[in-house]
Amino acid sequence: MRDFFIFWFERLVGVIIVVAGIAVLIGGIATMAGVTGQPGGFVAGLAILVFGSIYVIFLGGALYLGLGIYQNTKRAAEALENRGA
Repeated sequence: MRDFFIFWFERLVGVIIVVAGIAVLIGGIATMAGVTGQPGGFVAGLAILVFGSIYVIFLGGALYLGLGIYQNTKRAAEALENRGA
């Protein structure tokens, strides 16, 4: 059951990162085009693109780091079990 949740969490992380990237792209372009009706224009849209991209990279990195730690720990435990046999 644990493997089921880890497997689907990995898939969900991928979807979250893709959706967040698309949201940053759309938000930045919409702000640059003035669609939002808020003042700011090109510089604000560029700031959304830059800082939003950095945020998505950090978010994805942290989530994948946690998954990587889990996978490495699992492999190390299996290797130690097999070595003793």
